[in-house]
Amino acid sequence: MTATSANSDVDSEKTTTDDDTEYDYADLGLVAGLEIHQQLNTETKLFCECPTQSRDPEAATYSFTRYLHPTTSELGELDKAALEESQVKREFEYLGYDSTCLVEADEEPPHRLDTEAQNVALQIADLLEMEPVDQAHVMRKLVIDGSNTSGFQRSTLIAQDGTIQTDAGAVGIEDLLLEEESAQRIEERDGAVTFSLDRLGIPLVEIGTRPDIATPEQAQDAAEQIGMLLRSTGSVKRGLGTIRQDVNVSIAEGARVEIKGVQALDQIDEIVRQEVARQVELVDIQTELLRRDADVGEIQDVSTVFTDTDSGVIASTLADDGMVAAVPLYGFDRLVGRELQPDRRLGTELSDHAGRYGAGGIFHTDELPAYGISESEVNSLYNVVDAGENDAVALVAADPETAEQAAAAVAERAADAISGVPEETRDANDDGTTRYLRPLPGAARMYPETDVPPVTFDIGDIETPELLTERVERYQSKLNLDLGLAEQIAYGRRMSLFETAVDMGIDPTFAASLLTATLTELRRDGVAVETLTDDHLLSVMQLVSADELAKEGVGPVITKLTEDPTRSAADAVEAAGLSGVSESEVRSAVIDVVERNAEQVDEEGMAAFSALMGEAMGALRGKADGEVVSDILRETIQKRI
Repeated sequence: MTATSANSDVDSEKTTTDDDTEYDYADLGLVAGLEIHQQLNTETKLFCECPTQSRDPEAATYSFTRYLHPTTSELGELDKAALEESQVKREFEYLGYDSTCLVEADEEPPHRLDTEAQNVALQIADLLEMEPVDQAHVMRKLVIDGSNTSGFQRSTLIAQDGTIQTDAGAVGIEDLLLEEESAQRIEERDGAVTFSLDRLGIPLVEIGTRPDIATPEQAQDAAEQIGMLLRSTGSVKRGLGTIRQDVNVSIAEGARVEIKGVQALDQIDEIVRQEVARQVELVDIQTELLRRDADVGEIQDVSTVFTDTDSGVIASTLADDGMVAAVPLYGFDRLVGRELQPDRRLGTELSDHAGRYGAGGIFHTDELPAYGISESEVNSLYNVVDAGENDAVALVAADPETAEQAAAAVAERAADAISGVPEETRDANDDGTTRYLRPLPGAARMYPETDVPPVTFDIGDIETPELLTERVERYQSKLNLDLGLAEQIAYGRRMSLFETAVDMGIDPTFAASLLTATLTELRRDGVAVETLTDDHLLSVMQLVSADELAKEGVGPVITKLTEDPTRSAADAVEAAGLSGVSESEVRSAVIDVVERNAEQVDEEGMAAFSALMGEAMGALRGKADGEVVSDILRETIQKRI
């Protein structure tokens, strides 16, 4: 149930249409910034010589477990986010492979900063018009969520003070860092998380903008511009999970909130809109709570209220010697159920905080009686905690330790609602909404890395990459590709392979069509084209270029290669039954088709060409080039006419 809220100044700053709520972002004082995290496509990892390839967890050859604990900074301070993380007791399991080493396991000191990764980072800095630092120092960033075996992430400032242009104006680039990628989360279960080490240590650049973004649309535009510049290097990884966007959002009466893990560029504008809506609602709730002189009461054990309950969750908890903890929320009536984002309420926020400590969720009186909890039990609950008609109560049912910790987290978050919008880190959901992740980290989690020496850059040999927009223009003017094909290949993940093919003398239009349309069609037909290497595809293109394979045979040959990637392209031609035919054999096959359809040719003349062309190509089964077949067929029909 969503209650009707009291009017406030914030409410007056939005206009409602039939379907959507739009805000005057300037009046709200929207300020947003981006942090773009992009994996680099280097040969080796950032601090060791292991390859940067992805592995199937089933291929793991060993595993080990760790427990991580927070450490203080050089000034003796303890980061708030790390402290909260440490209170969630979990075991971390790590899967290792024949492609990982002791550095990933934190059993060997890191090696020197990878030179290839440095050069790519400097290229990116150049494209962003940034000033490289004189000397780069590796720092440790405290991270104890298990994603790093060492309990910290190594990060290096590469450049500062850049800029990009958007349709709404310039956006400053604060800094560019070169970091090691975290381990990949594979599975999470009660009290334990499994990570894979194949991703840990892959070079990663982090690009942070200044808080110059003033609308959701500008946030989207800025992310797209940065993404284009990154891909222009030709040295970044592509695919799901290789690029992630964090979005920092605040409004004047709200607070800075960092939203982590936005993987789709086209979701950024919706993320910003949804966060603005959440903060507007929280400010409105705060206004009403202050008007009601709201307060959060002491946590109480109210298990006796539910001795004979019909609630399955509570009954089973009490049967297992658990307890029901209650958090009195004085003045919160009808506000806990207030919707902040689609299907997410203030009660959902309280539940997110409780879930950090192992609670399955919470009950609250804005939604009761329900879930087997009766009206008489609700009335008894109100009496026990001394709550009235303007109040609400939140309940946590769990084992005593979990219930107490989770209830304390609920109480803390409810108190924050009275204070306003809390600064925090949130996780992005697929629908553009967000959920609580942890407190906003501070400077106390950074300290110097003593195992890696500083690096002085030599930027004299760094070449400025060609922008993708410039590449599209070159493909059109120099290679005669149409705009659509030029954009597909320039922005696609096989752009470097296309450049190699063209340098080898392969027809640009054929190469681009194969790497875009042909592979896409085969993938849709269930052919595992992702198993093909660049060498496979180049070999097929070379056979066509040398007139040893008709273009019409490319699909069957590629299919045979995916069935057995160890065979050569020439062997795949044989396996597909597409060994080339001579011109005399083509002519004989075409004459046979014309003679079988003599009556149609006599009646229609050259109008019969299209139908006979398909039959002739089918008879040759891709063994002959379509242009050759077409020329001979036209000649044969003309002679008969």
